[in-house]
Parts: sequence; structure tokens; C-alpha cells
Amino acid sequence: MAKRVHRPREDAEFNFILGMSRVPVLAYFTGTWPKAIEPCRVMDLVVGDIADDYTGRLTAVRADITRCPAATKQYEITGAPSYVLLKEGKAVAHGTGPMAITEMRKFLDSHL
Repeated sequence: MAKRVHRPREDAEFNFILGMSRVPVLAYFTGTWPKAIEPCRVMDLVVGDIADDYTGRLTAVRADITRCPAATKQYEITGAPSYVLLKEGKAVAHGTGPMAITEMRKFLDSHL
């Protein structure tokens, strides 16, 4: 199955995706500075697998901190990788740092 992770290029596109989703949204924030690159690459794989596993129950969005500064500020993102689980547009859970897929499943399942 193809990876189902949306990759908005700007805040307006990020907000559009959130507004169109009828299921909870896992907003995954990435960074391009040297210390963030490798952990974010690892999490790209985890979030991609999660998006496939939770198809129909979750929308996954990968937002670059520099391209989506308003969303970054709104959800108080201070590092990358970071995650926000949104239900009906409201943040219900936050996470920061690399997670194994089993940890990400526990994070999601405890809040979905």
C-alpha cells in the first residue's frame, strides 16, 4: 500500500488538509537543521507505516517547521521531530523526539 502522508508546502495548505479531514490528524513536524535531519528521516518511515496502518482512522500530515511557521507556533512546536494529535482541530496529545513504531502506536491508541 502506498504511503498516505500529506506534505503541505505552506500554512494555508496545512490548514486546508486539517479542515478537510473527517478523522483525527497526526501532525508530524520536521526540521532541516543538521541535528534534526536523521531523526526526522527515521520518523518519516514510522509515520508512513502508521499512515498505512491507520488508513481511514487517521490523517497523517508531515509539516516542515520552516514552511509552516504559523502551525509551528500555534501548536507550540520547539523541536523536531515533534507530533501533535488533533481531534476536531484541537490538540489532544503532544510528543517530541524519535519513536519506534510500537511507541507511536501506543501514543495514538491511548488518545484515539
